[in-house]
Amino acid sequence: MSTDMLKYILMGAVGLFVLIIIAYIILNKKLAKSEYRQIKKLQQGTQTRGFSMEVFYQKAYIIFIKIPFIKRYLYKLRRRLEIINIDDEYATRRDSAKILIKTLFILIPVIVITIFITKNNFLLMSILLIFELFIIDTMVDGMVDKIDNNLLKEQVDFFAEIRHAYHEYNMVEEAIYQVSLDDEKNVSKQGEKIYEILISDDPETELERYYDTAPNSYLKEFAGISYMTKEFGDRKEKDNSSLYLKNIDNITQEMQIEILKRDKLNYVFQSLSIISIVPVLMLEPLKSWCMSNFAFTSSFYNGKLGMITQVLIVILTVVSYILTRKLKDNGGVQVTTNSEHPWQEKVYKNPILKRFVNLFVPKPGSKDYKKMQNLLKDSASKSKMEWIYVNRIVLFIITFIATIVFSMQLHKLAINYVYTEPTSRTQVLGTMSDKDLQNAQELTEQDNYFINKLKGNLDITVEEIQDEMVKSEYYTSTDENLATDAERILGKLNVVNSESMKWFEELLAIGFAIIGYMAPVWLMIFQKRMRQMEMENEVMQFQTIILMLMKIERVNVEMILEWLERYSNIFKEPISRCVNNYEAGGWEALEELKNSVSNQEMIRIVESLQAAVEKIPIKEAFDELDADRDYHREKRKATNEQFISKKGIIGKVVGFAPMICLFVGYLIIPLVFIGLTSMSGAFAGLQ
Repeated sequence: MSTDMLKYILMGAVGLFVLIIIAYIILNKKLAKSEYRQIKKLQQGTQTRGFSMEVFYQKAYIIFIKIPFIKRYLYKLRRRLEIINIDDEYATRRDSAKILIKTLFILIPVIVITIFITKNNFLLMSILLIFELFIIDTMVDGMVDKIDNNLLKEQVDFFAEIRHAYHEYNMVEEAIYQVSLDDEKNVSKQGEKIYEILISDDPETELERYYDTAPNSYLKEFAGISYMTKEFGDRKEKDNSSLYLKNIDNITQEMQIEILKRDKLNYVFQSLSIISIVPVLMLEPLKSWCMSNFAFTSSFYNGKLGMITQVLIVILTVVSYILTRKLKDNGGVQVTTNSEHPWQEKVYKNPILKRFVNLFVPKPGSKDYKKMQNLLKDSASKSKMEWIYVNRIVLFIITFIATIVFSMQLHKLAINYVYTEPTSRTQVLGTMSDKDLQNAQELTEQDNYFINKLKGNLDITVEEIQDEMVKSEYYTSTDENLATDAERILGKLNVVNSESMKWFEELLAIGFAIIGYMAPVWLMIFQKRMRQMEMENEVMQFQTIILMLMKIERVNVEMILEWLERYSNIFKEPISRCVNNYEAGGWEALEELKNSVSNQEMIRIVESLQAAVEKIPIKEAFDELDADRDYHREKRKATNEQFISKKGIIGKVVGFAPMICLFVGYLIIPLVFIGLTSMSGAFAGLQ
């Protein structure tokens, strides 16, 4: 390359470098004047340089929503959290991911431990893994209930601040707005929503929408009382106190009673769910310990009786766990699932399957139809009657097939035990030595030779077995063990030849399938009984609502009924029917309501409403409620104590049942019964 060429290249490079610098300066000045610089300033302080859990939860949510199996639980979880985190998608995603991550952190180690413990028992492993997947729902529900309880506790402080703000501003909406400025609390979001409702153009419509999405009845009561005070104005009591603030005090006292009730229920049931699960995880370790220390128990644990006992304990554990969770249910945030399309509805939409299911569904208007309809209402079931019968038919089929498969597995297990169990000519009370174990296994292989050769002959005798034994290389005609070994081989042959499906096993499968068919109905009956225990508590809540409404101007009987319908649970159906029929005749509709309930306190409320329809003002009709307010409050506390005590007794019986069956039926009885039998045989051999 010439010197001139090199000089031109250097001059071009220097010129290009100068042009780049000039372009950078011009571009930098333009960006400084544009929105780019402002955006960069806004981003400063918002970007996290280190690890952020908030960002981690948001990314985890995006990952979870793409996983098919976890996606189902994530949607179910966020439907409940959307009610608490009202109009806050960021918080809903964060809380959903947080709860799901905690659940997986607990569930995955339990699954690994289960696989490790039950690796030699595939049937038990499968049952336990299915059961543990079922536990995800209850774990998620427990974590959401915890958030709901925290919201309830926040509401107590929220209402206390409302009192101070109302004294300062003397305006309902302004007081709610000022207290709701704290963005760190979940209850502040609810306050903001109530404030938006009060200042909207159509507050009545917006309030009705809020009633459908409010996390609990106390926020509904607060929103309704705030709206009525804003519309009709506040009034002073005889002691010159504000009626609005007194109503807030009533709601606060209701919440405090509910918080105490939930705390006591959590205390009583905090370990029962775990206690009811532990037995199924102890089955295999307990079996290994017994067999290693007491060799004579292997006939039980490796045989049919041991497997039947294991499955019964697992079934009892599942039932106990479900009932324990139902008992502990505190009526927190619930989501109506009627608007969804579950698998039952998809099954029922199939024309052929629909025709088959309709064969079992009672005809509308029949006695059975009314009975099932009342049971659905009394148990507060969100399912349609057709869905219940789809569940019953599916459970019938699954239970029948599972029982047949289990029976076949038991026969296979019994035959396998004959072929694999080490055989000894003497009774062994302790553990075999290595030499004795090797001799026992050789004797088992020797017996297996004759079993394989002679099986299938149901009429074989000991003499025929002895003839085959003498013909083999294992025995001679003068062998002293010939007769005893022949009898032992005959016993094994009888087991191998007889282990096949019997007619009574198919009958048992039908019986268990019928139990599975009835299980959903029995569960609804159990829920109905639990709701009846809460009946008195709901009536006392009605009394508190009436106390708040009776002194407000322009309140009438129909409005009180609408409020009772809104907050009712057990009495919702008769009250709704009364509201619908009220325009046709108020006294007659209330008379029908009185005839449809059996609780005396509820009947007294209805009679007071009847008096207020035609004779006296509402305030005078319920005058005794105001006079006996303290008595009713103390009575409600006592009722809650009795309610928790009853639930605690039932919960302990149900929760400890699997543990008792584990130690009594799976440990003590086999050890005692088989031990005594083995000792008797050993003593007989010595004699």
